[in-house]
Amino acid sequence: MSPTGAAVVTGASRGLGAFIARRLAADGRPVAVNYRSGRDAAEAVVEEIRAAGGVAEAFGADVVDEDAVTGMFAAIEDRLGPVTAVVANATGPQPPAGVEELTWRDHLDQLEFFVKSPTLLVQAALPAMRAAGGGRVVLIGSDMTARALPRASAYVAAKTAQVGLTKVWAKELGPYGVTVNLVQPGWIPVERHAGADTAAYEAEVPMGRMGTPDDVAAMVAHLVSDAGGFVTGQQITVNGGHVL
Repeated sequence: MSPTGAAVVTGASRGLGAFIARRLAADGRPVAVNYRSGRDAAEAVVEEIRAAGGVAEAFGADVVDEDAVTGMFAAIEDRLGPVTAVVANATGPQPPAGVEELTWRDHLDQLEFFVKSPTLLVQAALPAMRAAGGGRVVLIGSDMTARALPRASAYVAAKTAQVGLTKVWAKELGPYGVTVNLVQPGWIPVERHAGADTAAYEAEVPMGRMGTPDDVAAMVAHLVSDAGGFVTGQQITVNGGHVL
């Protein structure tokens, strides 16, 4: 059985995170909608969830900061109860850089979002998950690990590191009833892609359409649910077969 308890979705004031938060709330989870700077947008997501009959609160925190993550989890437990599901979705800028101009800071910027932040989140959630007899961790990755587009090496390296985190943590945390999985979306247009030309990409997708945020949210919801309780350590790509 999936442990009862709150779910935290990072970077949930917009984009994929907002869809995931709404879906988990619709499935009955109290949801902590995390944001760094988009308070109004996060509050709007919370109001949508509440209007649909769900339970949610907005929590501002920079999820690459140790103290901020610790403080956020304390606040979530106080307002929503113990966290037994973590969806590490937050991201930051991904400026392109060829190898000749790449800096170590470029690498660190990506590693902080995609390695440091999930580590802090899991560490903060583990006491409650162990006490509950289990939990769910879902990292939001990218199919760029397979596409390997030029000028994206810092981003791809950090996203590839999540594959290793997923496998190792699945083995370490399985004895506690905690599943750990990596959901790797393809190009899923959201607000920031408004006006983008998707025709060439769509033509390469075997399913014949662009993915939607609901496609990703549905996979996350499955992994967090009772039905996903025996799935762990997996990379699950949600891109209509674009990368095979």
